[in-house]
Amino acid sequence: MDRLREWAPTQWPLASGWQPAVDDFLASPQGRQLADFLRARIAAGAVIYPPQPLRALELTPLAGIHAVVLGQDPYHGPGQAEGLAFSVAEGVPPPPSLKNIFQELGSHPASGSLVDWARHGVLLLNACLTVEQGQPASHAKKGWEALTDRLLALVAGTASPCVYLLWGAHAQAKAPLIQAAAAEHGRAVLVLQANHPSPLSARRPPVPFLGCGHFAQARAWLAERGVTGMF
Repeated sequence: MDRLREWAPTQWPLASGWQPAVDDFLASPQGRQLADFLRARIAAGAVIYPPQPLRALELTPLAGIHAVVLGQDPYHGPGQAEGLAFSVAEGVPPPPSLKNIFQELGSHPASGSLVDWARHGVLLLNACLTVEQGQPASHAKKGWEALTDRLLALVAGTASPCVYLLWGAHAQAKAPLIQAAAAEHGRAVLVLQANHPSPLSARRPPVPFLGCGHFAQARAWLAERGVTGMF
């Protein structure tokens, strides 16, 4: 299945820890609004990605999270999005932003899929979880943000130690929410902020993505707290 064919969140598997927050959202006014919107777009023949919008929650249990990478919305090209921020499906060439992420990481894997990260405690969450083909941000402000803000607050209040990699203004806007939830629950967090890895901004001030050292900082900070093997 290469795209979203129906609104069927009860059929999308979730790892442990997520179900209550997702159920609460689906029953909320924002959740019902989002369901109506997506059903209408699917009925109208819109090509919507990814095929499983909640895949990040399927691969990464809440209790196992020690890092969060926050993206804006899924890739909008055919076959690219796989429900994980910045990740592309197996066999798809890495887009420019992901190439810059690998450059900063100092690694050039054969695949652009970040499924292995997700399975080792890196939550790869987009703020908006669906998009229409060729139309970036086409599903922004339709309801997804109410869920993903809720999920970020849940993670920040639960995961410890946890590093938050916030690249670009959209992701950085979530820093206060993360810091407030972590402080309220006494969680150990490191919030790292830099420009978006897109070629348009990766080398620009005030904090260029390339050369930011976020992966090295994250690994060192987590290792001091007994967590290794994240990236």
